[in-house]
Amino acid sequence: MKLFSVTTAIVLSLIASPLFAKEKPGEGVTVRPVIQPAIEEMFQARIIFRALQDLGYTVAEPQEVIAQTAHLAVGTGDADFFTDSWDQLHEAFFKEAGGPEKISKVGTLVEGALQGYLVDKASYDAGVKNLGDLKDPKIAAKFDEDGDGKADLAGCVPGWGCERVIEHQLTEYKLRDTVTHNQGEYNAIIADTIARAKNGKTVFYYTWTPYWVSGALVPGKDVEWLSVPYTSLPDGAKANTEFDGKNLGFAVDSLRIVARNDFLKANPAAAKLFELAKIDIKDISAENKLIADGEKNSADIDKHVETWIAAHREAYDGWVKAARETVK
Repeated sequence: MKLFSVTTAIVLSLIASPLFAKEKPGEGVTVRPVIQPAIEEMFQARIIFRALQDLGYTVAEPQEVIAQTAHLAVGTGDADFFTDSWDQLHEAFFKEAGGPEKISKVGTLVEGALQGYLVDKASYDAGVKNLGDLKDPKIAAKFDEDGDGKADLAGCVPGWGCERVIEHQLTEYKLRDTVTHNQGEYNAIIADTIARAKNGKTVFYYTWTPYWVSGALVPGKDVEWLSVPYTSLPDGAKANTEFDGKNLGFAVDSLRIVARNDFLKANPAAAKLFELAKIDIKDISAENKLIADGEKNSADIDKHVETWIAAHREAYDGWVKAARETVK
């Protein structure tokens, strides 16, 4: 009887061990993410972190740097992955960080991301429908906030990627004499813009989706997207910039995970997770609106993540299951 017990224990051990290994293929590995210092990007990042933890990985406290530096951190080996790389907008950053020889874009985490210029609906209805209209000093003066006669564009933070496009287009469309690109802390600039709009004043600003701003100033109701004269992107890049019958001037884009090639090779479970993970852009915008409404501390973000996973349990479990199955 004793021999039977020992034999049985050995057999059970041999059966259980590979199952356990598959359950936690990342056990013993610490992954090092990098994110931008923007609370609105933590939601999607933490969904990925949570899935990695379910695979057994230890997720280090993420470094917080702007997009250009985030790509460089992955390329130099100071980080393993970045969850918020815009496929086309950040292409230059991808190349500067070493390109496909060192790093890879994996999967498509978010589809249908937009960027562009908007004005208040009253100005749009009065005829300001194209960015090129602001070449006219009289039209530009309607969006002057500081008294210099030039339109004030609430613009993009240096190093985000949108800065390169805006600066290129201001020159390309010959708007330098009539438009000032105001840059700085975006949340402060856009808060002032929203306040102006709510007080019935003209506004002219840059924004993107997914982001909470389009919940505070709703396109089609409070504001309208402007068209641009024609597509012109830095370095002659080609992209689809058409959305809903308008040329927004920016690529209709996707957000992807960028990771080091050696990390992906050594961690097939993480690579499979990155490949499969998808989050609806509307879910991110809705979560960002919760942040704007006051649910903005770390515990709130974790609650948003838990709620999302519970509502998308089948899809989430599918990612994790497929990732586990990469390790035999």
